[in-house]
Amino acid sequence: MSCGLTATLRDEVAGGLGRTDVSEEAGEIRGPPRARIGRIDGDHGSEGARMGRTGTVAGILGVLAAVGARRPVLRRWPTSVAQMAACTPASEMPVADALAHAALAAGGVAELVRGPRSGRVAALATIGTNAAAAAALAGLRADARRSAVVLQEALAPLGVTGLDRPIPGAARRVRDRARGAGRYVVAQDVAYGPEPEHRLDVWARRDLHLLRDGGPAPVLLQVHGGAWTLGSRTQEAQPLMAYLAARGWVCVTVDYRLAPAARWPAMIVDVKRALGWIREHVADFGGDPGFVAVTGGSAGGHLAALTALTPNDPAYQPGFEEVDTSVQAAVPFYGVHDFTADDQGLWNLLEGKVIGTSYAADEATYRAASPVHRAGPDAPPFLVVHGDTDTVAGVGQSRRLVARLRAVSREPVCYAELPHAQHGFDGLPTARTAYTVRAVHRFLTAVHTRTTAPTG
Repeated sequence: MSCGLTATLRDEVAGGLGRTDVSEEAGEIRGPPRARIGRIDGDHGSEGARMGRTGTVAGILGVLAAVGARRPVLRRWPTSVAQMAACTPASEMPVADALAHAALAAGGVAELVRGPRSGRVAALATIGTNAAAAAALAGLRADARRSAVVLQEALAPLGVTGLDRPIPGAARRVRDRARGAGRYVVAQDVAYGPEPEHRLDVWARRDLHLLRDGGPAPVLLQVHGGAWTLGSRTQEAQPLMAYLAARGWVCVTVDYRLAPAARWPAMIVDVKRALGWIREHVADFGGDPGFVAVTGGSAGGHLAALTALTPNDPAYQPGFEEVDTSVQAAVPFYGVHDFTADDQGLWNLLEGKVIGTSYAADEATYRAASPVHRAGPDAPPFLVVHGDTDTVAGVGQSRRLVARLRAVSREPVCYAELPHAQHGFDGLPTARTAYTVRAVHRFLTAVHTRTTAPTG
């Protein structure tokens, strides 16, 4: 023990505990043992209490996250975003979260056994809350497999049968696929229009011509989300695009103008313009301009659905009305499909930043921008995917779109409502994401086969 520390201890003891002898050479403190033990116990108890409070708070938050993953409370913008952020790890990675809380509970047990009596209440609280959190989270574990069943049942209208097999190491596979996605990017920052935001990337295998025996590959157009106000083509759907590219698809992911700098309908106009680029240029990358599917999540899901339901609409193609903007399939994820319903505070966002007018004053614009109100008999095949506990874009949005499509469309309408899935669930490398990516591939492959099969 250093002399400075020894002196400090000596002064503290002399001032607070009475006469105490300190040996400089031996580094020992000699004095009333009961007083020394009391101070040590007090310090340990204080530290244990602090740790106990931290563990208890963590346990309570874990319980709330598990409960919120099953039955979210905050459903109105913008507090719904906080609910999503808190509950997504619980709903999508319940095993990892449960193990973390189990470790905290084990720490509480150790404190109960070895710690002072004064810390027992805090230790018991840590054990109880974290054990409850671990149990509640463990109950969400089966949702990934249940989602696989839901996705398979959703594909029934296309005649796709057979339950998707379990995926060993699914999270690792999705994570590795996303990390290695860069190898499929064959063109970056390509301009598809005159504005600075008009940029796209192309994903494909570099040996695509060998894989498809020289024939053209089906094409997927990916539209990012972000409440029409933010987001980037480089931040979403990487597991899906990597999976499809590895299996012989060409994927095109696009940026578009964002609000409030740009007002509606700039976003849908840009997506249509990107489709025009695909028609003209995707063959240069081995893609088939005659088969293009569109997908996206959240605001991107809305734009994907609206693109599919408004082919060649001149109102959304100013200056390029002659371009064919039809698509052969659509896969919107957790989209906002009905602007005429003020679900979860939607109108505040649309009026304040995106459209700039109110629904009461501009109903025609709101209806025209709503896929629910644009569905018709010529709609292409749809696979709609939504989580049943989505707090940002309520599942009712997709339910209404599916109901309308099934009432009027001549093509198959597939719908997968995933148990306890939050908004943006596929942004995490999980088994549920793996099952969803594979289901999308099976859907698109079935549609492509039907579309390109010889007739007669």
